[in-house]
Amino acid sequence: MITLLSRGGRGLDVRGGRHSRSIARAVWLLGALWMSAGCSQVQPLLNGLQPKGASNAAAPIDLKVDAPDALKPLLEKHLDLARLLDLRSDQTPSAGEVNRLIGAAPAQARELLQTEGYFDAQVTVLRTVVPRPGTTTAAPPAAATASAPRRDRFQEVRVTVVPGEPTQVSALQVRTEGELLDRAGQGDGEAIRLRNSLPSASTLQPGMVFRNPDWSASKQALPSRLRAAGYAAARVQESRAAVDVPTRSARLDIALDSGPLFRAGPLQISGLKHHDEETVRNLAGFEAGAALTEERLLDFQERLQAARLFQSAAVTFEPDPLTAALTPVRVGLAELPLQQLVVGVGITSNSGARMTAEHTHRRPLDQQVIAYNKLEYGQRNQKFTSDLQTHPGPRFYRSLLGLQIERDEGDTDVVLSQQLRLGRTQDTPRIERLYFVELLRSRRDNLTTLDTARAQAADTGPSTATALSINAHQVWRQLDNVLLPTRGWVLAVQGGIGEATSHDGATGPFTRLYGRATGYLPLGGSWYSQARLEVGSVIHRSEVEVPDSLGFRAGGEDSVRGYGYRELAPTDDTGANISGDVLLTSSLELARPILASMPSLWGAVFIDAGRAANDWNHFKPALGYGVGLRWRSPIGPLRVDVAYGEEVEKFRLHFSVGITF
Repeated sequence: MITLLSRGGRGLDVRGGRHSRSIARAVWLLGALWMSAGCSQVQPLLNGLQPKGASNAAAPIDLKVDAPDALKPLLEKHLDLARLLDLRSDQTPSAGEVNRLIGAAPAQARELLQTEGYFDAQVTVLRTVVPRPGTTTAAPPAAATASAPRRDRFQEVRVTVVPGEPTQVSALQVRTEGELLDRAGQGDGEAIRLRNSLPSASTLQPGMVFRNPDWSASKQALPSRLRAAGYAAARVQESRAAVDVPTRSARLDIALDSGPLFRAGPLQISGLKHHDEETVRNLAGFEAGAALTEERLLDFQERLQAARLFQSAAVTFEPDPLTAALTPVRVGLAELPLQQLVVGVGITSNSGARMTAEHTHRRPLDQQVIAYNKLEYGQRNQKFTSDLQTHPGPRFYRSLLGLQIERDEGDTDVVLSQQLRLGRTQDTPRIERLYFVELLRSRRDNLTTLDTARAQAADTGPSTATALSINAHQVWRQLDNVLLPTRGWVLAVQGGIGEATSHDGATGPFTRLYGRATGYLPLGGSWYSQARLEVGSVIHRSEVEVPDSLGFRAGGEDSVRGYGYRELAPTDDTGANISGDVLLTSSLELARPILASMPSLWGAVFIDAGRAANDWNHFKPALGYGVGLRWRSPIGPLRVDVAYGEEVEKFRLHFSVGITF
């Protein structure tokens, strides 16, 4: 049995039984030779290695390694014999030095193979003296001596390795000391769960091959798990790997000293010029005495960066065990400019070319308020948005007052809507909540060209409706990357109740429900999938008309591709589109990078289905499918799709690109 023992990371003790004594002797002999004559002779060889790729026709040996493909690079790189191939012509070693390195090669190879879990490898070295290419086989020159090898000949050295079966981990034991052990012994549930989860943090698990790199990684991962849980001074107290060569098994044992649990003390805030410390404290999300876990500090940092007040934020603390009970938390901030103007241009197949201008004032009239105004002007869509939001308060809530005016032009009608909102919002990196009271007015104008008699019979004209409602919106987000997700999901849910009235309809209550779920999942082989499900419903009596902008329409980019923008919707008596009371759409997309040299350029295939309707009895999904390109370009995202609309039996191009300044 071989036991590898490490205390505090300072040393390594090798202890062997019957099967390891020969290895110990070889290691001892190699060390003795190195410390005596070998060190003075080999070191000059290592000080003057040739650059990679340089040839050396005077190399004293030609090394060939016969080993499994997974092990061959290890030996070719780390055997001392391999270094002879890189010597310059003026660094020719003595024949005795070459012989010594050849003789030491088997023991050194076995030692290298042990790092990969092969403790009973068979290594043989065969050497053959052959003429150097381009020379004759004449008698040796008089200058050739035992200390100066002949330059017209060299030795072909073949190292053959039969590694045998690798050693596998048979058992893993993780022990804890320090405050974690004390808390777990007192029945603290959080401490017990943390202690029980430690073995899963090890890179090496029972049944895996015992590799030295994985063993080292495990001894780094385990204290890292404790540090992430608030034990910032955690360290490996002792580690032991007991290798049983005959059974090819290894028993691993690690003792961890957790040290104290670091708890939050006062916030030490720096970098503020215009904003108040109270705003920063409201974004902390924890009180004094809370455990300083990695997740808690990262969430605090993300909330600061998402507050639209700071350009950068860093949350750190000094892991001094003397102040663990009340550790000062350092918050370093760099503020964004008080005022900021962002201009953008873009084009999309839904609304044509567009221009946007956004202005933000982060402290108008020296008040803790953010004033945000955005004007978006497109060929088929124009929108103005104005919001006033307070700086984050307790539990991350803000008060808001919002105004929005939007004109949306379809193929057969134009909808003009005005919204006034008053409410509260809560934004965190993973959850967004919005509660508000809304006054909404919507006017719809018909653009269809019909004969006069039909238009008069249909009694068409502007349709205006108003609604007062109470609403709640919530978004849950779990993504690997918010901007370019490849794994995770997003769920958005909306609900509202209110009363609607119109110029030619009855007044009455209504309920609006909406949900949208999007999932991202890597499939392997550089393939990625994206799926979406969208459903909505407006519930009201037939004689009550709700504002058109509260209803639903489908079709176009980000809906059902292969159809025009908002054209998958019910129609009125003139054939013009109107918003429906129910909506159901779905989408499935597969994508992957096209070229390894351009990882930002993706190809995609997709299929979409759905539509909006007056009720579920008249719902019949339209189908669209096609191919597309995705380019995450430096100037902005570019998306191009060619989709076939099965219902209209024709192809349609969908695209969008945007640039901000």
